[in-house]
Amino acid sequence: QVQLVESGGGLVQPGGSLRLSCAASGSIVSIALMAWYRQPPGKQRELVAQSTGSGATSYADSVKGRFAISSDYAKNTVYLQMNSLKPEDTAVYYCYAVLRSAATMLFQNYWGQGTQVTVSS
Repeated sequence: QVQLVESGGGLVQPGGSLRLSCAASGSIVSIALMAWYRQPPGKQRELVAQSTGSGATSYADSVKGRFAISSDYAKNTVYLQMNSLKPEDTAVYYCYAVLRSAATMLFQNYWGQGTQVTVSS
């Protein structure tokens, strides 16, 4: 049974920083990509950043230059370093992965439970 567990959310003042972590557990054979999405209050979920198994990264325009995604696929873990946070970054942040488990040997999508990030003074 594959699970994604996020940590690192919380309350931070504008201009501050937070680091989110997401660890995938279970019998994982390979990872195609891991990503971070967010869902602001009353809005749809949106892609923030993603990292492929080959190391390619991409970002939403709204976070370029402020956020950095990194991965340690030997540990099945992805991180999101968030700097210069703004009130509009307030959202529930979700970890997402496309990976192949030993149970199915198929690439499937997985979501974490989400972690709240609140940027407020």
